[in-house]
Amino acid sequence: MQKRIQKEIGNNCLKRIIVAFLAVIMMTTMLHPQMVQAATGITIESKDNKVPTYKAGEKKTWTFTVTNHSGNTMNNVTVTPDLGDDNDVWPFKTEMQSYQQNIGTLESGESNSKEVKFDFTQREDVQTSRYTLKFKVTADGQEEAEKQFYVNTTAKPVQKDTDDDKDTGKGNGAGGGSDTSYQTPDAGGYSNGEAAYSGGSGGSTDGGAASGNGSVPRVIVTGFTTDPAEVRAGSNFKLTIHLKNTSKMKVSNMLFDLSAPTEGSDEQTTSPAFLPSSGASSIYLDSIAPNGTADISIELNAKSDLLQKPYNMELSMKYEDPNATQVEGSSSISIPVKQDARFEISDFEISPQSVAVGEEANVMCSLYNLGRIKLYNVKATFEGKNIKKSEVFIGNIESGATGSIDAMLEGKKISDGPAKVTMTLSYEDESGNISTTTKDLNLEVTEKVDDDEAAASDMPEETQKSFPVIPVVIAAVVIAVVAAVVILKKRKKKQLADIEEEELLDELERSSEDEHQ
Repeated sequence: MQKRIQKEIGNNCLKRIIVAFLAVIMMTTMLHPQMVQAATGITIESKDNKVPTYKAGEKKTWTFTVTNHSGNTMNNVTVTPDLGDDNDVWPFKTEMQSYQQNIGTLESGESNSKEVKFDFTQREDVQTSRYTLKFKVTADGQEEAEKQFYVNTTAKPVQKDTDDDKDTGKGNGAGGGSDTSYQTPDAGGYSNGEAAYSGGSGGSTDGGAASGNGSVPRVIVTGFTTDPAEVRAGSNFKLTIHLKNTSKMKVSNMLFDLSAPTEGSDEQTTSPAFLPSSGASSIYLDSIAPNGTADISIELNAKSDLLQKPYNMELSMKYEDPNATQVEGSSSISIPVKQDARFEISDFEISPQSVAVGEEANVMCSLYNLGRIKLYNVKATFEGKNIKKSEVFIGNIESGATGSIDAMLEGKKISDGPAKVTMTLSYEDESGNISTTTKDLNLEVTEKVDDDEAAASDMPEETQKSFPVIPVVIAAVVIAVVAAVVILKKRKKKQLADIEEEELLDELERSSEDEHQ
């Protein structure tokens, strides 16, 4: 019966241990799925992390790097660009039925990365813009990765009319044609309109043309610069515009006026995107010689709540030819505005605060995007002398959104108290430029202990301190001695009683015999 009870108790204990073990596994899986999932598979990156820039009709090679992080060898690895269904998605000429490339077998590890090269030619009709293209990676017929990449395109320049064209009638009449010059999206651009005499388009009217051939003297914008080179929302900058007199006559008494688009969501916040930081928006220039050049400058302030994109400014011109006849013209300048990335990182939540070598601690924090721009390809890297390097990919974080950072840090080397761990946060802007920031935390790494010692250390400290081991042992010894003394006394007393009883019986027997005699 006793053995049966002991067996049932043992079975119940074993069941409880198994149930507790399964519960721990389930909780670990729910809280930290990355601990039980396999490592990330294949990744694809644009080489050197650069955003390529194409020009109309230009053929260039775009190189990608494919890496296998899965820990297993992958076969029949292919890379395929997504051409989409219309020209709005794909800015290149479709010169092949399929652009899929097979790179064969890909071993695991950074050292076994392979490069994939695509030759693309930009279409002639594509405007200056930024395209987002998708590339897919498959292995053994299964899709392993899909990632978006950016590419900048540049529109085909419009051929401007020359003086010879105007003289031979190949131009667009008085004032000639329009001249447009495009640059990369980051550098902005400009365009020139037509010029005309006030009240008419030239000829021998009362206003009269200044020259016998009836042409209108034309002043165009040939470029511009800003100081600083990048215009930041909420800051002042100096705009310098480069001008050229394309005619064979001198122009003078020149007045230029700049006007910016109105930006804002309501009446209280609506105002021009750019305003003069001091003075007026009009600029006066005395004259420009035939085929001569000149510069005009103005100090401007960019509105603080502008979105990160180019903004057009209209430049109107009024000037006179040698006969004091007034001419009017116009040009447009596109100025890109940059918004600084603004974000905050919450305090770290570390559990536990101390780990043994080979064990892991969970580190969590939040990233708040407080700026007006989107953060692309956000990644957190944890490094320290006492831990193994760990990377966490967060992805893209929209303006006003929150990203979660959840990492597992494994102890590598025993530390002398809490040791510094540095989290490096990296992100990209719309042009693919990488920026980084750092934040430190402390994590102690201790010596690895055996399971028995760990179980003993898990005992509550109060219980260990409150249990009087030495006094209990002494008390037990005293009790044992007292019990032994008591037992000996009882035995001796019993022996004496037995002896006295035997002597009494002997004496009675002798008395009885004497009476019979």
